[in-house]
Amino acid sequence: MAVERGTAAERGTPAETLVGQVVLPGDLLLLPAHYDEDAEGERLRLSAGAAPLGRLLCGPGLKRSGAGLLVTTCGLLRHRPGGGGAYWVDSQQKRYVPVKGDHVIGIVTAKAGDVFRLDVGGSEPASLSYLAFEGATKRNRPNVQVGDLIYGQFVVANKDMEPEMVCIDSSGKSSGMGIIGQDGFLFKVSLGLIRKLLAPKCEIIQELSQLYPFELVIGMNGRIWVKAKTVQQTLIIVNILEACEYMTGEQRKQALAKLSGN
Repeated sequence: MAVERGTAAERGTPAETLVGQVVLPGDLLLLPAHYDEDAEGERLRLSAGAAPLGRLLCGPGLKRSGAGLLVTTCGLLRHRPGGGGAYWVDSQQKRYVPVKGDHVIGIVTAKAGDVFRLDVGGSEPASLSYLAFEGATKRNRPNVQVGDLIYGQFVVANKDMEPEMVCIDSSGKSSGMGIIGQDGFLFKVSLGLIRKLLAPKCEIIQELSQLYPFELVIGMNGRIWVKAKTVQQTLIIVNILEACEYMTGEQRKQALAKLSGN
């Protein structure tokens, strides 16, 4: 079996046939296209008459390869249709690797001149300029202190450069990014649960919103900030979110029903 899997990894397997199955680092996934058999094995061939399907997004756990996508993380292969589509690996990874475009929650650890240093849970701290806030100028600087929580987005994230964050979008607006309030509770969960919570029409968020009104900030680096009306309600929501990773949908509904009855 090991020999067969190794041969398949070298030749590649169509990605659509492995959706929902376990993939291992080193597996080669061929994208949906026309395949021609030649002396070197199967290679990806694009039909000259085929209409463009849009841009294919390569998500966490995958990276581009000459013949498709190369798996870098063990987990379940997922696919989202629409446009060019998107492929990613759903894993229980807890260590975060900065990715350009990710929205994360950082903790200010130091001020170095005109730059703030933030702990984002990666292998090195990220930098944030004081001008990377909406309306910030040399005279009107943001009031950022060591220990503050910052919700921002990566504009630079690669293995050769220090991660750099901003709290504005391309039009210069904050779009919900910036300093998070002093109150509330910050905790850490797995990256798999984060992706589940950020999915469109997430049932977990919808069910919790019927229990208590609360504010929620979710970072792709595995950090979640929650604030409810009281400390007790905040801790209840935190415990439910942490337990959702190991509960089925039915168990979660039963727990919420008991809380709503109290």
